[in-house]
Amino acid sequence: MRLASIRTEAGPALGVGSRAGDTVVRVDVIDPDAPTDILELLALPPDRLRRLSDRADELAGRGGPGVLSVDEAPLSPPVPRPSKVVCLALNYRAHAEEGGFTPPERPVLFLKGPHTLTGHGADIVVPPLSRRIDHEGELAVVIGRRCKDFDGEDWQGAVAGYTMMNDLTARDLQLADIAAQHPWDLSKNFDGFGPVGPWLVTPDEVPDPQALDLEVRVDGLLRQRGSTAQMIFGVRELLVRLSAVMTLEPGDLIATGTPDGIGEVPDGSVVEVRIGDLGVLRNRVTHTPILERKQNQ
Repeated sequence: MRLASIRTEAGPALGVGSRAGDTVVRVDVIDPDAPTDILELLALPPDRLRRLSDRADELAGRGGPGVLSVDEAPLSPPVPRPSKVVCLALNYRAHAEEGGFTPPERPVLFLKGPHTLTGHGADIVVPPLSRRIDHEGELAVVIGRRCKDFDGEDWQGAVAGYTMMNDLTARDLQLADIAAQHPWDLSKNFDGFGPVGPWLVTPDEVPDPQALDLEVRVDGLLRQRGSTAQMIFGVRELLVRLSAVMTLEPGDLIATGTPDGIGEVPDGSVVEVRIGDLGVLRNRVTHTPILERKQNQ
């Protein structure tokens, strides 16, 4: 099942994706009594969820009110308000080596604030502080139930679903902070530097999260290509290791790291992240002109 969050004039609404993944149908059009929270919706009985999915497929073929193209719908992140966004650095051996780092023996973490999250199709506006923005396509795991000191048993049951993230990075600021031996959180935490979506895809459609192809394209040109099989720490191990030091709450996001091939996103370019059959996450990145900053001072 594919679920999305849609912005409307009346507030957020949920959508169910067609099986083809090109159309989203508002849940309140299908079932007005359905929950408006995505995690509450996923807690409904399986037969009711199945009816929602089947009805969405029917309506997607006919069109009408509440039926939108996924590329035209005003989408928010599938889970818009996680308590935390936990990101993995150097979780692909080749990516660690391309940066001159030794592949780690334990997960290397950093956090992105929820303010960085934005949806599929949103424009990312970079402030004048940075002139070098890099793409980093990643598989993201959405936590489905509270995990503390998790032993890894039935780990699939702890996952609400999977989505995609582009972990945008102000590389010029990051490298300067690394050289100065300063923390480099700033480079990861500009507004909108965590595009996510378009879908939350439920685990029944992703039987093995360690067997997904990953591609990133910039203006149609292939930049990154890898497989989640190349992760140093897979999803199950991450749930165990992370829950040993922090409580994972429902709706939390774990961005599992990026393969090699990271690179610059030129001003005005469109970045596309594709992972397995999860869909395509697409966003344009534009730079605020330095001149504009001077005029506003």
